[in-house]
Amino acid sequence: MRAINRQPRSGVRLLLGALPFVLVAILYLTGSALRLADNPQDKLLPALSTFAATIDRMAFTPDGRTGEILWWVDTAASLARLVVALAISTLISLVIGVAIGLLPHVKALLGSFVGVVSMVPPLAILPILFIVLGLGEPSKITLIIIGLAPVMIRDLALRTEELPRQQLIKAQTLGASTFGIVQRVVLPQILPRLLDSLRLSLGPAWLFLIAAEAIASESGLGYRIFLVRRYLAMDVILPYVAWITLLAFLMDFGLQKLQNRLFPWFAAARAA
Repeated sequence: MRAINRQPRSGVRLLLGALPFVLVAILYLTGSALRLADNPQDKLLPALSTFAATIDRMAFTPDGRTGEILWWVDTAASLARLVVALAISTLISLVIGVAIGLLPHVKALLGSFVGVVSMVPPLAILPILFIVLGLGEPSKITLIIIGLAPVMIRDLALRTEELPRQQLIKAQTLGASTFGIVQRVVLPQILPRLLDSLRLSLGPAWLFLIAAEAIASESGLGYRIFLVRRYLAMDVILPYVAWITLLAFLMDFGLQKLQNRLFPWFAAARAA
């Protein structure tokens, strides 16, 4: 039997999935033990006990200066910015993406413009945003929107154009208006793909958020990472990076479950 036809059993699949994580953990623990054996004060690869103490201090102990628990203050600040930016990006991309993919005049008007804007490196215009919008929340949220929306618009426009033309013709034959076609034919097929596009945008969204927080912010996960980097505080940086990764994974997992629940036919077609 060819390799492409061999399906691993559930136990083997679980083992293969866990193997890379186990190898990374072993490599870290080995490297940490070797470095700490040479220098007990080494900060590059802290011991697990150091991580535990730092997490207890950051996530469960109020800060002596502000009285706040920094871990959760930073998490709440970052998630608030991210959720607002993702919601706005999703709404913009759905409206404009469907319009470009369905309406020839809108495509002629905005297709090339969106294509060019999607090529602009968002981080390159971050100083412009700070100058125009200031150092507050609007500039950070706008950066994420500029980084995500054009790419999501192009993706949804392409998905809309790929819809079978026969469906649109039949809907028109039955007397459906343009709005009716969008509501009854386009949206039911585009919405699950919108969730896919949103899932793929989570990584860049976190990147833009952390970059903005690192440059100009007084709270947030990215702000805290770049604040302690000057002290080589890997015992803070690595748990924060792991926490950001976990948050991104949970968001992706939640979107996938939402897609499966709202559009079971789409999940079944993909599995087939």
